Amino acid sequence: MATCTPARSIARTLWWSWRSGPSRRPVADTSAQSRPHDLPDDVSGTLELLTSGDYIAGRDLATVVYLALAMQRPLLLEGEAGVGKTEIAKVLSSVLGRELIRLQCFEGLDLATAAYEWNYPRQMVAIRIAEAEGRADRVESDIYRRDFLVERPLLAALRERDSAAPVLLIDEIDRADEPFEAFLLEVLSDFQLSIPELGTVRASSPPLVIITSNRTREIHDALRRRCLYHWVNYPSVTDENRILQLKAPGAGDRLRDQVVQFVQKLRDEDLFKRPGVAETIDWANALTQLDAVELRPELVNDTLGALLKYQDDIARIQGSEAARILADILAAD
Repeated sequence: MATCTPARSIARTLWWSWRSGPSRRPVADTSAQSRPHDLPDDVSGTLELLTSGDYIAGRDLATVVYLALAMQRPLLLEGEAGVGKTEIAKVLSSVLGRELIRLQCFEGLDLATAAYEWNYPRQMVAIRIAEAEGRADRVESDIYRRDFLVERPLLAALRERDSAAPVLLIDEIDRADEPFEAFLLEVLSDFQLSIPELGTVRASSPPLVIITSNRTREIHDALRRRCLYHWVNYPSVTDENRILQLKAPGAGDRLRDQVVQFVQKLRDEDLFKRPGVAETIDWANALTQLDAVELRPELVNDTLGALLKYQDDIARIQGSEAARILADILAAD
């Protein structure tokens, strides 16, 4: 009977690990920025910083962002979909000149997808070479080195780098399973990641961590305690109008005012999914594309698909209800 050398035993283990590994293994979504910007000195400076990135924020949001930056604490942002939670991380990356590393959460997210995995094919090649050179007894220590490690977003955010620490966006954490939250605790508490075969990887400079949740399920208290928290609400009429000035510049003053008022009233209706700021922007741009200068009943009915994303909601608003809301707006002019 052929003997099974340690190298072959390791190779067999690696082969089956590779064959049974997860099918979705995204590399960190990164975007390098140039010339890092200094962190703001106070809340007013944070407001100015966000505004310079075309993000309209209230003082309450600017305050918690400033504290997260100054205290080097993760920031958990909850709110309805489309209110601008993810955009905050993108804007901070842009205005601070820092790399953005994004981890998009989903059901079944695991260690190999979120943090790291070993390059099994490369390890197997190294094993064969070691066997051929008579170094089979040292193969285990040889194949568990940093250069055999494949970085995923969490490990990439902790890696030593010459530039400033990145912005780490953990997006829609409520889509991930609860066990993944437990794994995150070490990263969020100590900005480190334990790799059994290699040791502990610690960030020399902590990343700026933004975690978002649409609150489709409750996030565990242990994770919440490690973060600063803010509920991102729908913007006021004034702020939403300012947002459209930046994001839908083709819309005239009258159309922009009517769009904001219509959407604000629509959010008071009994809808399955109320429109967020993203939908307001889409609708304003769609109306501009149709050369609209003001809202009319037939125009509203024809374009509701840019604003509402469920047929039951569209059926509820289309027709007489849309006409009533529009009449209220025109009567207030």
